Amino acid sequence: MVRLVLFDIDGTLIRTGGAGVGAFGQTAELLFGVKGASERTHFHGRTDTAIIREFLLQNGKGARHWDIRHFLDAYTFLLDHRMQEHPGEVCPGVLEFIEDLTRMKQPPVLGLLTGNVRLGAELKLRPHGLWDPWVLGAFGDDHEDRNQLARIALDRGSRHFGRRLKGDEVLVIGDTVLDVACARAIEARCLAVATGGGSPEMLKESGATWVADTLEDIRALEVCQ
Repeated sequence: MVRLVLFDIDGTLIRTGGAGVGAFGQTAELLFGVKGASERTHFHGRTDTAIIREFLLQNGKGARHWDIRHFLDAYTFLLDHRMQEHPGEVCPGVLEFIEDLTRMKQPPVLGLLTGNVRLGAELKLRPHGLWDPWVLGAFGDDHEDRNQLARIALDRGSRHFGRRLKGDEVLVIGDTVLDVACARAIEARCLAVATGGGSPEMLKESGATWVADTLEDIRALEVCQ
């Protein structure tokens, strides 16, 4: 039985309408005078810190912890402003699926597994009332590598339960092949949803345990038994 469910954010829980991408491009231009950075950057399924490090190195800038922190401070400030203006939307079926999980006879612990830094995650989720359900999580400021984030989330979940969780006691829910790879890195089950742009066929080929067009199409009991 699944004891821990870990959700990705962008394309899985919510769609921000490009708020994060826009804030990144605006930060790159304001701090470093680099225009069009967001158009030349691949974002989906990656960590904020890895994306920023790549940008800094490609543009001949320092990529020390302080340099990344400086970028993040400006990015989260601008992201907050954008989210207040246009918060985006919750993906179909998300609220009902979370409620379905909480109503199970033995409800699993809910957590986040996301490339967003912790503050960025909060800024994106709070406008939709989706910041409070999470007991634990792993974020982009914990590690730059998504698969390492999966291991960190597993460790935090194991500490919460006071024992080492087995892979099949963990369910990762995401919308990209990189989310599937996260699940496979810790031998967890994976529910992949095609709400972030990835096709169902691609998600199936990547090795997801279950694939659904949206969370409207699946019940918690189907993936948590």
